[in-house]
Amino acid sequence: MATYRPAPVRFVSGKGCRLLDAEGKEYLDFLSGIAVTSLGHAHPAVAAAVAHQVETLLHVSNLFESGLNEEVAGLIDTLIGNGQPLGGKVFFANSGAEANECAIKLARRYGGHGRYSVISAFGSFHGRTLATLHATGQPSKHEPFAPLPEGFRHVAYGDFDALERAADPTSVAGILLEVIEGEGGVVPAPAGYLTDVRQLCDERGILLMLDEIQTGLGRTGRWFAFQREGVVPDVVTLAKALGNGMPVGACWARPEIAEVFVPGDHGSTFGGQPLAMSAARATLETMIDLDVPRLSEAAGTLLSAGLATLPGVVEVRGAGLLIGAVLAPGLDAGALVEVCRERGLIVNSPVPGVIRLTPPLIVSDEECDEALGILGGALGDALVGKAEVAR
Repeated sequence: MATYRPAPVRFVSGKGCRLLDAEGKEYLDFLSGIAVTSLGHAHPAVAAAVAHQVETLLHVSNLFESGLNEEVAGLIDTLIGNGQPLGGKVFFANSGAEANECAIKLARRYGGHGRYSVISAFGSFHGRTLATLHATGQPSKHEPFAPLPEGFRHVAYGDFDALERAADPTSVAGILLEVIEGEGGVVPAPAGYLTDVRQLCDERGILLMLDEIQTGLGRTGRWFAFQREGVVPDVVTLAKALGNGMPVGACWARPEIAEVFVPGDHGSTFGGQPLAMSAARATLETMIDLDVPRLSEAAGTLLSAGLATLPGVVEVRGAGLLIGAVLAPGLDAGALVEVCRERGLIVNSPVPGVIRLTPPLIVSDEECDEALGILGGALGDALVGKAEVAR
């Protein structure tokens, strides 16, 4: 179905931070499948784990145990606690949207009848199921599918006063936020915002649910982006990097919140199946061994500093290796993405005027310099063309 524009290139293989197309041309991948292949393409530890699992056990359903789920859930719980197990519980799904569906259902179950509303922010992206689409704060995406499920409210991102006014304690069950709005243009929450929201939720008995699907697992220089502010949420959703390309999502919740789910409340035929869990376990163990938050912080500092010096870049936003380069007015980010691709660099533009860079967390300094050279050349040429048109 034509849900995506025709693909401009067909990739057939990849290794580390490099991709190869069907014609044998090599590209530097600074998109990582939209922050997914954080260990790079064809990482040997993940490949070996998946290959072994294919030959061992693929599926038994959640009516039985395979042992892998508990291991992966324990790793997630410890990373959310920044090295300290929190005793939380995890529901495994197949995608970020499904992880957020779980969070929304959990909030409604926890809130009880009559207290079912979820507040999210304009500019957010939480998925494309009907419920997560309505949680997504982009009205242009809502209109073709109206009417959407009721029980969702939106406020300006980072506006605590607006959030406080909307957070009616008799009807609101949860607040669902991204710590950095990735699809909204790489927009970080203002300093102190999450701390204030945490206090508000505590005062009014509302669940603080953080969507770390794009920001989680080392992407921002911390295991989870909320750790930069020192808050601990009630619910965390993650996916993308969790399987380094294997479709897998997860919803973590504090134990006292998770316990409101009883058998039959929620489920997934394929959620947490052995193949996905083998990839997730290998991915998380490798990330821990490599200390990927440290790698991301170092490479992100280098890349952000370099971007700030490029012609036509007026602002650099984000954290770690989730970076948005904001372009000067008049520069076409979409056209620049195409030029970069033609020159061997893969990036994208989530919103007009912003180029997003999310390379693998294992990216080298030399690869960062190479990417800066390609993007800088494309920007320079665009500015020359713009000047010539103006004359």
